[in-house]
Amino acid sequence: MSDVTGATRWLGPSADTAAKRNVWLGSLIAIVTVLALYNLANDTALGTGYGWDARVNCAAVDAHVAGLDPYFVKNLKGTSYSYPYLPATLDAFRPFCAGGLLVDHYRGFYLVLAALCGLLLPGLRRSRAGLRDVGLKVLCALGAFVGFEWVLASGNFAILGGLLTAVALALLLPAEANGDRRFLMRAAGAALLGLVVSFKLVFCPVLAALYFLPLRRARKLGLLAVAGFGFALPILISVVFYPELFASWLLAIKGQIPNQHSVHLEEINPSLLLVARNLMDHIGLADSRPIEFAIYALAAFALVITPFALVLLSALGIAAGGASFPARLDRWLMDHPQTAMRVTVLAMYGLYLCSPRIKEYAFFELALYLAVLVVDLSTPALAMVLTVAIASPAMASIAGVAFEGSFALLAIALVCFWTMLFDFRSMLARDQREELVP
Repeated sequence: MSDVTGATRWLGPSADTAAKRNVWLGSLIAIVTVLALYNLANDTALGTGYGWDARVNCAAVDAHVAGLDPYFVKNLKGTSYSYPYLPATLDAFRPFCAGGLLVDHYRGFYLVLAALCGLLLPGLRRSRAGLRDVGLKVLCALGAFVGFEWVLASGNFAILGGLLTAVALALLLPAEANGDRRFLMRAAGAALLGLVVSFKLVFCPVLAALYFLPLRRARKLGLLAVAGFGFALPILISVVFYPELFASWLLAIKGQIPNQHSVHLEEINPSLLLVARNLMDHIGLADSRPIEFAIYALAAFALVITPFALVLLSALGIAAGGASFPARLDRWLMDHPQTAMRVTVLAMYGLYLCSPRIKEYAFFELALYLAVLVVDLSTPALAMVLTVAIASPAMASIAGVAFEGSFALLAIALVCFWTMLFDFRSMLARDQREELVP
């Protein structure tokens, strides 16, 4: 038997299996896409009462233009909700609210921006992204965790944060730039990411994930400093140029303005802190804040940080050796740049998930981190993530199941995180075996 014949017989079943797997996976993707789009269409058809956050934000901009303090709800026309953003954003948001166009037509505008987020997001492969990869990223942006559904329903400006996040990730994870040009792109991305998390201060730990980029330590620390500057800049602008409004903003977010809606940690949201708070209520220790935060920290470490660290330590094989751990980690990341970028986005996803206040619409931004990672998953992991992150919540939403006030989205996001971690560990183990083959 010739080598060609033997090779053909050996490759035949694998080719058949791969073809069947591709048909099965393509069918699953099609079904999930139909569910996600039908859910959005069904939500749009329900009718009135939506867009309250867009109305609040534009009412605050209008009040500021009129010389009123927008952090007092009595000055906001047509709403009983408070304005949560820093004073510097009032002038930044003014073009979006001019003429009432956004409030009247925000749904179509948001849909275009969400699709644009998926198109802008980078891939982690060396090769150019194909149509399948682009479609998966757009699908995640529109459907994962029903985050965009909440953005669309509420009119929340998380859509703008998501767009800036997509641009920041594209700059931080460049596919083709080299040398100093790549570093300058990453510096711009770090500054932009810092600016994004300044919209919602509780997400600032995400910036720590920049340390996992495949760079020398001095450059990574430089990126962290640039990101910190991007984060602090809107705060400094607010303090210097809007001192009176900044004082009102502090009162508003602390809930110290009487007889109005306040934005604070006690607000219902599917976060690990609220899990800890509910547990404290059940055991009769609701007023013990130190214990509550200790349980919250324990949950974050047990469910997110420790699994991530253990996978990194065991799979990368850098826990022991002569050099220090940071030095060995830095060297490994620089030797495996594509994997390092995957580690970076995984860390961003995990740190975002650990936030003490992650509202339902904030899962839209979490979906963007998922979208970057999903295209490189193995077939079983991809099927699992698509089913858990998109199909299941879409079907529940179509059936009228309410997510607000529950921890369903948090549980779904955690399952996806563990699935991606397991797939990442399997990928690293496979790469290690290949490196050992002479």
